[in-house]
Amino acid sequence: MPKTAPLRARPAYPAEPMASLGGLLREWLPKQRWFAGKDRPVAELGLLSLTELFPGCLHLLVHTGHGPVPAPGGALPAGDCYQLLLGVREQPSPRLGRALIGQVQDGPLAGRTVYDALHDPRTAQLLLERLRQPGTAGPLRFECDPSRPVPGGLAPRILDAEQSNSSLVYGDEFILKVFRRVQPGINPDLEVPSALARQGCGRVPAPVAWLRTTDPYEATLGVLQPFLHDASDGWTLALQALSSGDDFTAQAHELGRAMADVHLALASAFPAGAPGENGRTAAAMTERLTAAAHCVPALQPFVPGLRSAFAALTTCDSGPPAQRIHGDLHLGQVL
Repeated sequence: MPKTAPLRARPAYPAEPMASLGGLLREWLPKQRWFAGKDRPVAELGLLSLTELFPGCLHLLVHTGHGPVPAPGGALPAGDCYQLLLGVREQPSPRLGRALIGQVQDGPLAGRTVYDALHDPRTAQLLLERLRQPGTAGPLRFECDPSRPVPGGLAPRILDAEQSNSSLVYGDEFILKVFRRVQPGINPDLEVPSALARQGCGRVPAPVAWLRTTDPYEATLGVLQPFLHDASDGWTLALQALSSGDDFTAQAHELGRAMADVHLALASAFPAGAPGENGRTAAAMTERLTAAAHCVPALQPFVPGLRSAFAALTTCDSGPPAQRIHGDLHLGQVL
């Protein structure tokens, strides 16, 4: 296992790195599965945060936009925040061919090659070591559950099937989900399993370590959990039962028991909240309308009426108390 290098809060490069990286990232980002702005050029690319995790490995949070749409209250323009881990080398290993982003032509990194560092086994190993030994790196916070130790020396591999995140598997024992599209606040993939674990619910693997940032806002960046390497998802099992003519009743009954356990634990962990979310919902819908109308001018005639409808929402009955549930429940989510 390679030794970890001292963390640095700021990169050791003499000038603004986006002068070197901007052009490469504008071309590379839209080609990634996890990039939300599919088939749309990156009109804006801004650096929100940069930390040199290890020599030759940069951690970036970047803001992308598809047009100069200001957000209400002076917030960031309409767009998305993405987490990138970039390797920077003069001569990267040939094994990293499919992870290459390109060779830098200008700026402080000119002449070096940039690649997606999550495909680099050395970076993956060092990430695990940082999670095993909590600490800070500038705005980054590496944290863990001391009651669930993680062994060192686990061989990493990256999963290729991810659509919205990137995941590293360590020795078929743990999986690190790296959130590519970053949202403010604690991510449900950390918040909910942690709460279920505190309720004694063993139906969902509990997080053992996680990575978060404090800049430009508090946000979860990654979660390490036990990896269920020999599990099959419910959709696959259901299809197998149908194709072979087997009775699926017992499995369906067990699925119902599991769902009941999870939702009872959710009800205890997240008590029903007070109603009154209409104002926040209306504000979010209005913000999205502004962004959509900017990108699609044909929507402009409908904007006044929609704004009025959204404004009226704030005066409506706020409805029953809100209850936290599993928000994306289908057979493919069940192991």
